Amino acid sequence: MGSVTVSFASILANGCRSLSSPVTLVRTLATTHVALSKHHNKHLVAWSSGCSTLNTTAFACEYSKPDVTHTATTTSVNGYHEYHRLLPCPSHNGPPRVEHLVVSEGGPVLEYICKALDLPPLFVADLIHFGAVYYALVCPKPPPSATPEQIQIFEEVTAPSVLRNRASIKGKTIREAQKTFRITHVDQFVEAGTYIRVHVHPKRFPRCYEIDWKSRIIAVTESYVVLDKPAGTSVGGTTDNIEESCATFATRALGLTIPLKTTHQIDNCTEGCVVLARTKEYCSVFHGKIREKKVKKLYLALAAAPVPIGIITHYMRPVNMAPRLISEDFTKGWLSCRLEVLECKEVPWPNAVIEKKYGVDDCGWPFQHIAYECKINLLTGRTHQIRAQLAACGAPMVGDSMYMPAAIVEMRSPGCNPFGKYKQNYTSETDKEMAVTEWIAQHGKEPNVAIGLQACQISWDDGEHMYEAGSPWWRFEIA
Repeated sequence: MGSVTVSFASILANGCRSLSSPVTLVRTLATTHVALSKHHNKHLVAWSSGCSTLNTTAFACEYSKPDVTHTATTTSVNGYHEYHRLLPCPSHNGPPRVEHLVVSEGGPVLEYICKALDLPPLFVADLIHFGAVYYALVCPKPPPSATPEQIQIFEEVTAPSVLRNRASIKGKTIREAQKTFRITHVDQFVEAGTYIRVHVHPKRFPRCYEIDWKSRIIAVTESYVVLDKPAGTSVGGTTDNIEESCATFATRALGLTIPLKTTHQIDNCTEGCVVLARTKEYCSVFHGKIREKKVKKLYLALAAAPVPIGIITHYMRPVNMAPRLISEDFTKGWLSCRLEVLECKEVPWPNAVIEKKYGVDDCGWPFQHIAYECKINLLTGRTHQIRAQLAACGAPMVGDSMYMPAAIVEMRSPGCNPFGKYKQNYTSETDKEMAVTEWIAQHGKEPNVAIGLQACQISWDDGEHMYEAGSPWWRFEIA
């Protein structure tokens, strides 16, 4: 596969440490500084995100992967802290590092990654156990910001004359061969030409280790388990971490030999009812009930301002990226969002002790005396739907560090929201696009642990199966 080693690295906000090899090219990709240096290595062709001093040819290219962390000591290795194990779980997430490799000499995957990235075997074994390592038979196409040399190397390793000699991809299209799968065993063999992606700093969920998981089990049947999901946890895991998830920890708490399976999602920062399937068959059954709208979900939302009773309708921009932008006006191609507010009552704003206990962010809302607990019937199930709709009504949820900052800005400067009630008339599409970009910038980051939102009840088959969560976190001070 040639004797060239290539590494692409996303530069962190504070800049990249000096590369150990001579620099031959400097480029700028948006706000990312790019450095190119040449080295030769018979084992590695790679582009990596995160700042690195790997003894390879190093590039930088944009890669967005927020809120990932690493286990470290004070000793520095290759520009990173020394790696040991993924456990114990750190309390905070740190900077990103995702490495993309193309194997030039076949062998066991653990041995190859250790050698290519200078990582200890136990640490790499942990990454594989967490589901943080992926492979594809053929390297995917580099990003648009790739340099001519990067494109050349990609073309070399994916040349038809090379691919024809690989028995493992015969009968597959290039697109099929570029599909990624998780590495599941440390001794899995990877042949020359195999693409490997290593999430060296997977996103972590320390809250998983603080929960009495048995106490969160609502019901256990032959087909499914209903869990009262804690805030600050992931239902089924993330791209780089399937170990620290509700499904995994609930499986262990119940002593099950077959892992529980995810049937639906709620946000990491949301608590409440989640159905986990015990079999693949019931997983498909429950998915069918959701498609047929036989599943009903009720939520309790702790809003910062009163919300009118009745059905609220908005339209959500069909872009799979947070924050989710919504409008009261119908817009062609945008997704309908409907919820019904069944009741709204005044309750005390959670005190500082409760907010600290549950990791609730103080987002600067100016009136922190009275909050409003709303019972909501979710009529359509869009990502961030309740959070975005209530914020658009001027009533963001307590602790919602993504949507509350924008709601505060709009409250002080009506008209800054290009989709709001007081939106301006723009003279050109360019002006509107700039306004949208500015509006997105008014939003904050995803909450660390909890917000004022609970999936309080789930039912299906016309109420034949109905389950309720316990008291929401904000009630403990008034219970």
